[in-house]
Amino acid sequence: MPSKKRRLATPEERKALAHPLRMRILRLCLDESLTNKQIAIALGKDPGSVLFHVRKLAELGFLVPEEVRAGKRGALEKPYRSTGKSWELDMGLEEPSGTVAMVDVFRAELVEAGPQALLFSSRAALQLSDERLDQLRERLQETIDDFADVRDAHGRRVGLLAVMHERPQRRRGA
Repeated sequence: MPSKKRRLATPEERKALAHPLRMRILRLCLDESLTNKQIAIALGKDPGSVLFHVRKLAELGFLVPEEVRAGKRGALEKPYRSTGKSWELDMGLEEPSGTVAMVDVFRAELVEAGPQALLFSSRAALQLSDERLDQLRERLQETIDDFADVRDAHGRRVGLLAVMHERPQRRRGA
């Protein structure tokens, strides 16, 4: 099965997703709708600064506001939910800031979850031809695509980050 064709993100979309706090907001709102206050509490941030980021994500279609609801004390609350749009975009490889943000977010979530939450870890230093490198990249993407839209009702919520980079050349004598 060929991997999903992703639309190239606009510069504004790339900039929005290059901010680790925005990526955390999207991850928090993936499985449940949260209000700005709930997001701020979960992230340990000021609600005003979180609202700025929530509004930007909503403006760009990464978050969607859901029906206004009554809170515990009767006050009206506006919950937000991730649309999944970020999964459908190709962030391009020209500007690594979006990838760095993903790494930062993944690290923060892993630390927050604690060592008992680690389910799998693998690391490799490979030396591959361009053809084999393309094969590996395609197989990894196909595997991720096969599972990306699965939402088992009682399944475990997991995070996955796959990043491949070219290793710098070692300088002789260094």
